[in-house]
Amino acid sequence: MTTAIAQRPPEAAGTRQFTHSASERVRNVVSMTRRNLVHISREPMQLSDVTIQPVLFTILFIYIFGGAIPIPHGGSYKDYVLAGLLALNLTTSTMGTAVGLATDLHEGIIDRFRTLPMWRPAVLVGRSLADLLTACLCALVVAVTGLAVGWRTSAGPLAVIAGFALVLFFAYSLSWVAACAGLNSKSPESAASFGFIVLFPLAFVSNALVPTQHMPGWLQAFADWNPVSAMTAGARQLWGNPNPSAAISAWPMQHPIEASLAWSALILAVAAPLASRYFRRRTTE
Repeated sequence: MTTAIAQRPPEAAGTRQFTHSASERVRNVVSMTRRNLVHISREPMQLSDVTIQPVLFTILFIYIFGGAIPIPHGGSYKDYVLAGLLALNLTTSTMGTAVGLATDLHEGIIDRFRTLPMWRPAVLVGRSLADLLTACLCALVVAVTGLAVGWRTSAGPLAVIAGFALVLFFAYSLSWVAACAGLNSKSPESAASFGFIVLFPLAFVSNALVPTQHMPGWLQAFADWNPVSAMTAGARQLWGNPNPSAAISAWPMQHPIEASLAWSALILAVAAPLASRYFRRRTTE
């Protein structure tokens, strides 16, 4: 008499499900954040886009282009452009999120994480928090450089902090869009193109560096509804810096703080679930 023994098919690598408590998820996120920061400390040139680039852009636009750019209704270009330089640097620096995730996928690091009993979204959350910390460093560099070249604000400490927080919130939401791009890229090189195709036009076709009043009508309409313009105008309003966009009738320019918060929340609400979906798809292929 033979006994038939039902054998369970072996589990595919990375398909096991683990339950995680809230404290375990927090520990996993902290570990992933620390892992990304340690990786940066071993290759400091990765910080060039948030340390060296802001200094170069500040000198370039203030001392070379600043004298040729008139500000409607008057005001110093130094005071006008600092919020724009902060927006420009933080927007373009999110390209590192896309490149970092694409590199981890390309080199097989994510496959190693799949074999560990960890909360999988911690990979994405840890990456986004590490990038937020580097964004804070970028904001500090921009502020110090701006003070060194003559930028001043008439606002109080809370308003100044609120202005930086407004820009950092937008940069954090945009990092999730970059994560979607990185997770859908075949290589780190293709992920890097995300910055030139999406981020640079988004940052430059705005009121970040020049007033939109001098743009052609169709381009001004786009720039006035550009989320980067709302974020920049909101920071200028909070800091008491020249804000010629306040004279424009478009709703985001009349309510830049509310518009920036709305844009940031909308982008985060859409991009974060999409990034999680793309991550599950890439890690179960």
